Amino acid sequence: MAIDADGAARAYHTEDKGLDSLSNAGQPGNWFGIVTDSSEPDGNPIIQGSDDPAPSFYVSPTSLQYDTQEPTSPLRYVDSTKIPYIALPPEVMTEDRGRLGAELGDFTVVIDRQSGQLAEAIFADVGPRGKIGEASIALADALGVPSSPRQGGVDQGIIYVVFPGSGNNQPRDIDEITVDADSLFESFGGMDQIDACFLP
Repeated sequence: MAIDADGAARAYHTEDKGLDSLSNAGQPGNWFGIVTDSSEPDGNPIIQGSDDPAPSFYVSPTSLQYDTQEPTSPLRYVDSTKIPYIALPPEVMTEDRGRLGAELGDFTVVIDRQSGQLAEAIFADVGPRGKIGEASIALADALGVPSSPRQGGVDQGIIYVVFPGSGNNQPRDIDEITVDADSLFESFGGMDQIDACFLP
């Protein structure tokens, strides 16, 4: 589990004082973790103003968005510090060639096999190709995993259970995520099914 700060108001700072290293958001001419004025990687980064949650910090997006907010507003994006979410690579998002068919907004359950801790979450961000195992700060906290995007995370022992097609392509609050993901997990067979799939 790597820790994803995207969507947090303090994710990235102009002087690299954010929750995560600025290098993880790209660089001038190729920004992929920061909103720009052209919505393109080579645009000028948007910096939060005095009326925003974190003035002087960049606006960091997530793929799942609150469409009632402007694209340049930090409130449009799913806050890593508040909402338990996972990031998945784009190749798991279609059903062709045996892929998962996961969609943004789908519910998930994440399990730390070492501690036995379980947490409900939502699929809220599309990560880089070929890389699986990213979680928001809030999800890491819920699991008791070190949650710093700079030094946190764990190398092994995490199971991600995704329920394709279970969401509505919209962000959800924590109560909805908890109730709906837990219900899906119990219907799936709960920890008994996990134990059957992942024998010691």
